[in-house]
Amino acid sequence: MYPFLRLAWQMARARRATPMGVMDTQVTHHLCLPWDLDGFMELNNGRTLTLYDLGRFTSGQRIGLLAALRRRKWGLAVAGVSVRYRRRVTMFQRIEMRTRIVGWDERFFYIVQSMWVAGECTSQALLRTAVVAKGQSVPTGDVAAELNVDPVSPDLPAWVAAWIEAEGTRPWPPEGVLPEGHVPPSI
Repeated sequence: MYPFLRLAWQMARARRATPMGVMDTQVTHHLCLPWDLDGFMELNNGRTLTLYDLGRFTSGQRIGLLAALRRRKWGLAVAGVSVRYRRRVTMFQRIEMRTRIVGWDERFFYIVQSMWVAGECTSQALLRTAVVAKGQSVPTGDVAAELNVDPVSPDLPAWVAAWIEAEGTRPWPPEGVLPEGHVPPSI
């Protein structure tokens, strides 16, 4: 189940925090709880992504994005993610999460998030996200204008640009997963 109570608690804290710039790093703290664990008694990989949601929501609150979404009746969507796991997180360990927008292109914002336990990075996620309205992505320039930010993104880190390029070569729909003779619907 989605951690709505945790989200409410984190959002209450974010509303009381000072506003921050669009590209500032948001730091939040979490605790690995028993229901976050998998069969190996470590933080479940799916729950890791869910906890990263909490970091993005609180960051969005502090940079003014959530207020803009409410004003404009926009939504948010994750359009891609790559996660690198490096260390186990076990029950009751305290997690420091860092969330930062690293740049954008015409359609997507790119966010880097990481989890740290006792000063050691346990995982890092790179996300491609979109602001959406009526089933379409909102141009990032429109979102930047709403946030009073220069619509021109700073240069993306080379590894993020390489990920974007690699994602552009990935076949869609995925090859080899449809039954022989099946024609997928066009998107």
